[in-house]
Amino acid sequence: MLRWNEESSQVQAAALMRPAVSASAKVEAICKTILANVKEQGDEALLSMAKEFDNRANPRLCVPLDEINASEQALSAELKYAIDTAYANVKRFHEAQLPKDIKLSTQPGVVCELKYQAIEAVGIYVPGGSAPLPSSVIMQGVLAQLSGAKTVVLATPVQGDKAINPAILYAAKLCGITTLIESGGAGAIAAMAYGTESVPKVNKIFGPGNSFVTMAKQLVAQTIPGMAIDMPAGPSEVLVIADERANPEFIAADLLSQAEHGADSQVILLCNSESIIEQTQQALTRQLANLSRKETAEQALANSSLILVDSVEQAFDVSAQYGPEHLILQIGDATPYLDKVKNAGSVFVGDYTPESAGDYASGTNHVLPTYGYSATYSSLNLLDFFRTYTVQTITKSGLTQLSKAILPLADAEGLDAHANAVSIRLEAIKNEQ
Repeated sequence: MLRWNEESSQVQAAALMRPAVSASAKVEAICKTILANVKEQGDEALLSMAKEFDNRANPRLCVPLDEINASEQALSAELKYAIDTAYANVKRFHEAQLPKDIKLSTQPGVVCELKYQAIEAVGIYVPGGSAPLPSSVIMQGVLAQLSGAKTVVLATPVQGDKAINPAILYAAKLCGITTLIESGGAGAIAAMAYGTESVPKVNKIFGPGNSFVTMAKQLVAQTIPGMAIDMPAGPSEVLVIADERANPEFIAADLLSQAEHGADSQVILLCNSESIIEQTQQALTRQLANLSRKETAEQALANSSLILVDSVEQAFDVSAQYGPEHLILQIGDATPYLDKVKNAGSVFVGDYTPESAGDYASGTNHVLPTYGYSATYSSLNLLDFFRTYTVQTITKSGLTQLSKAILPLADAEGLDAHANAVSIRLEAIKNEQ
C-alpha cells in the first residue's frame, strides 16, 4: 500500500509509471524486414511467416465464404446467444452515432456544407495468439458495417494445425465481412497496407495487437501516402476509484480482469480507506489462486499500485494524471463526481458495472486509448470509419460582399494570386452590369 500524501513527487510519479513498452529498435528492425518482404513477395511471404511464426504445416490465407456461412452450426446455443446479444447491443449503441451532413449559410450568398463519407477500404486486425477474440471482431466489424465501407478485410492469426475458430467466423458473418485472412502479426498489417494477390489494399487499419503489430501499424502510417491507423496501442490497464463502502471482492476481481491480459498490463487502485485496501490485497491473493492465467496476472500485479488517498476528490485528481484506459468508479454515489472525470478511455459507474461488460456486450466499444493517450485520443467510434469534407457555393452577390474580407487578408499575407482570383471575378461581375 502506498500512502499518496506521505510520498515524494518522485515516488508518486513512479507509482503511476507504466511498464516499458517493448517497441525497441530490435522490434522496429524486424518489422521493417517483414514489411519489405510482404511488399515484394505478397502471399508467398505471408504463407512463409505462417509456417515460421504460427507453426502451420499447410497454411492458407483466404477463408472460403461457405465456411463463414456455416460457422454457426459449430457453436453452442449459449455462445451463439452471447455473440448475437453483443452484436445487437454494440450495433444499437453505435447506430446512434451515424453522422448527418451540415448545410448552412454563413452570410447572404455564401453556403457552406460539411459532408461525411465512409472510408472506402478498411482493415480490421483481430489478435489470436493465445485465444480467439470474437468480441474484437464485433467491436470493429459493426462499425465498418454501419459506415458502409465498400471493402472490409479482417486478418487474424491461426495457430498450428487448428482450424480458425468458428466464433470468429460467425461474428464476421454477422458484420457482413466476407474477406477473412488467416494471417497475423506485422505481416498481416503489411498485407493490408500494401495489398497482395489475396489481400485487398486498405486505406485505414484498425485493431489491437502485440508490440510487432503496433510497430508495423506505426511504420505503414508513416511511410505509405494516405495510410492511416486508428490509434497508438499499448498494454491493457484499469484504474479503480473506491470509497470506504466499496466491496473488496469486486475491486480485486476488476483488477485481476485486466491483469490477466498480459504481463505488461497495469492495474491501479485509488481508495480513501486503508481497511478496504487491506481487504482488497487479501481478496487478490484468494482470487488469483483460482485463475488459469495466474502467472500472467502475478507479473502484471508487480507493475501495479494500491494507493491510499485522502479523499475521493483527490483520487480523481490522481486518475487524471494517469489517464487510464478503463476507469471504474466503485463509490456510493458517482453522479456528483462524473464531471471530475478527465483523461479516461471508458468509464464504468457503480458496484455492478464491471469492465468486462464493456469488453464484451454492454454496447460501448472496447478499442480504447492506452498508455496515457486517453488525454488526446478517444475510444473507437463510428466517426473513425468516416472522413469529412467541405463544400462551399457562392453567388455573385455573395462573392462581392465576401471580397471585403478576402482581399484585405490576401494583401496582408502578400498573396497576390489569391487576391487576383477574386478581383478578376469582381471585374467580370462589374462588366455584366
